Amino acid sequence: MTAQLALGTYRCRAIPEAAARAAASGAWIDTAPNYGTGRAQILLAPALAAHPSLNVSTKTGYFTSATGIDAVNAGVLTEGQAAAGHSLTPDYVRWQTGCNRAQLGRDRLDLVLLHNPERAHPGDRLALHRELREAFAVLEEAVAAGHVTGYGVATWSGLEEEAFTVEELLALAGEVAGGQQYHHMVALQLPVSLVMMAPIVQALHGRGPLWAAAGAGLRVMASAPLHGGELPGIVDQELADLVQPGLTPAQACILATASCPGVTDVLVAASSTSHWKEAADAVAQPPLDTARLREITDVLASP
Repeated sequence: MTAQLALGTYRCRAIPEAAARAAASGAWIDTAPNYGTGRAQILLAPALAAHPSLNVSTKTGYFTSATGIDAVNAGVLTEGQAAAGHSLTPDYVRWQTGCNRAQLGRDRLDLVLLHNPERAHPGDRLALHRELREAFAVLEEAVAAGHVTGYGVATWSGLEEEAFTVEELLALAGEVAGGQQYHHMVALQLPVSLVMMAPIVQALHGRGPLWAAAGAGLRVMASAPLHGGELPGIVDQELADLVQPGLTPAQACILATASCPGVTDVLVAASSTSHWKEAADAVAQPPLDTARLREITDVLASP
């Protein structure tokens, strides 16, 4: 089954209009407190109010300078911590989760992701895992209070750099919840594309983070399927036709990501109606089989 289309708001230029299109499609929306120079969540709130059943994932970790000042004034960060622009300390995670609820106008958040936790303690796995465990404990508290449904991790390089593995994340969540059957870690977000295709290649060989996440039943959100908009300029029509004849290069890239084993959602920052329709038409195609995906990755890997 091909993965579903979801709206990513990191590079989205017209968030209210894009959110309305996503709502009409029943698609997930992914956001963060630092997106849209700190205004993405506020701009999303009206669409979420108009569509209460719409699912949204948000994050805690990165923050704008204005949010850093607010966090210092609230007593959850020191000025030195705020200057870093990123924090996963328990007080900050607890406070930011509350701010996310207020900005999005939701009593309960569908999904809260720790945003690029690998930034917290680069090169120090023990310290990083200790901080992840503490942050997971705060999110488990939020679940118990009815403020959050589930949580997870949104990473850019943490899995590739082996700062943590999916199995380690699940083990940490199980530790704070009192057992693997009790935790509420339900999702993983990571870059998957024909540029950053290591997760695809690994999954095709029955290993790697996508394979582990699928085995654990996690929702897997593939970010940057067009690699920040660069891929359609890299993938020519010949390669697009190898993926599937009749698709544009952008559609071919999206379909390849959406067909990857383990991926459940593909995040696209479609700011216009035409771009959203183009992406929706791509994921509506039958998924590529493993033989075709292997052929595509072999072509791209060849010198």
